[in-house]
Amino acid sequence: MTYDELKEMIKDAMRARDKDRLSILRQVHGELKDIEVNERREVTDEDVTAMIKRVIKQTSETLEGSIKAGNNQERTDMLDGQVKLLESLLPEQVTGEALVALVEKTIADLGAETKRDMGKVMGALTAATGGNLDKAEAAKEVGKRLA
Repeated sequence: MTYDELKEMIKDAMRARDKDRLSILRQVHGELKDIEVNERREVTDEDVTAMIKRVIKQTSETLEGSIKAGNNQERTDMLDGQVKLLESLLPEQVTGEALVALVEKTIADLGAETKRDMGKVMGALTAATGGNLDKAEAAKEVGKRLA
């Protein structure tokens, strides 16, 4: 997702008068605006993805707290909807057969043989996918293939 696409989604949410969607999108936009102002640089697509992941984490933690506290169901539903919306904005995660193929290719490219090489392999996988992979599943696959 690009910064401009995010701004368009905010405008669409405003036109639709969707307060919940608008609220969470503005939260992401505000965090990105802080990067522009504080770091005096343009926001990149990687910044947008990283910020969406960060807001997902924050909102998920709030959702868990809301569920544990037994707060009203309306708030819990709103938070759940916001998490699902943000997750839909992220690029598709590499899983299954594609992940297995990528793990095998990365191990071959790096010449990794032992468990000591696991950090290098995981770093290369993260870099290759931009962090869009299930790290636990990837680690399990890498562990199977390294002696």
